Amino acid sequence: MKWGLIGASNIAKTCVIGAIRAVGDEVVSVLSSDEGRVQQYAQDNDINHYTNDIDQLLSNPTVEAVYISTKNNLHKEQALLAIAAGKHVMCEKPLALTVEDAKQMVDAAEKAGVVFATNHHLRNAATHTALRRAIQAGEIGKPLAARVFHAVSLPPHLQGWRIEHAADGGGVILDITVHDADTLRYVLGDDPVEVTALTQTGEMSKTGAPDSVMGVIRFKSGLLAQFHDSFTAKYSQTGLEIIGTEGTLVARDVMTQRPVGEIELINAEGSRKLALEHHNLYETGFRQFSKAVADHSQPAATGLDGIWSLATGIAVVEAAATGKTVPVSV
Repeated sequence: MKWGLIGASNIAKTCVIGAIRAVGDEVVSVLSSDEGRVQQYAQDNDINHYTNDIDQLLSNPTVEAVYISTKNNLHKEQALLAIAAGKHVMCEKPLALTVEDAKQMVDAAEKAGVVFATNHHLRNAATHTALRRAIQAGEIGKPLAARVFHAVSLPPHLQGWRIEHAADGGGVILDITVHDADTLRYVLGDDPVEVTALTQTGEMSKTGAPDSVMGVIRFKSGLLAQFHDSFTAKYSQTGLEIIGTEGTLVARDVMTQRPVGEIELINAEGSRKLALEHHNLYETGFRQFSKAVADHSQPAATGLDGIWSLATGIAVVEAAATGKTVPVSV
């Protein structure tokens, strides 16, 4: 499959271009509104064609699919243009800034008959798949509670709009909490129904976009999930714990792009490590996307998955702003 990149982004450079090539696909064009930046980006990443005109990229008959990694407020317009041009779409999270906009994107793709995916790469990790399988196998009985530790240090080259421009979709919630929501949905096979949250602002952000958040999500089953997300934790390890009636799963160093981490299962039989075969998360996602195009199956994370994570993130934003428990509306 031949791909066009909408956005000359760091994530595309460090993770996505290599994944696309590793699964046997090709990057044939890249778009950025900054003509100087896109020319240098294409040269640095061995991409033959570049443009600052989205119509030019989308009218290229060799481009079969696009990967969108621009600012969050641009996703909707760019995705709808790509869908109208008959291109398959892999869009970064969050899909948009409102649930209504995200639904419009997903509905348009369905009507056009193109594959639409959300790049929730964490669900592609061997660790999260192992957690999901252990829960489905009844290893910990009925899941009752979960705890997500997703506090990291946002490096300077990724800061910019993510911490300064809330109107563009910046802030820790739409950047990280949406990942927590998707990971929990995938691992638990359960959907969120309401949230409470408090935010912290000022350790990194100077304009009001929250740089840390803590909260609780209630799921349909009744399970309660704590989460802590931050841009300001320089020396913290990520993790995910699932506590059940008959045991606990403790996953360490797993809320990360890297294929690492370990899982300990603790139950009446004692404690043991789960066997894991780590693999590149992005390669797994793009391989599944190509398969979905070829045989009309589902990508690793669908548009509906993206709607759920966005709706949860938006509910967390509202809960933190109002001090109220807010329903997750999909």
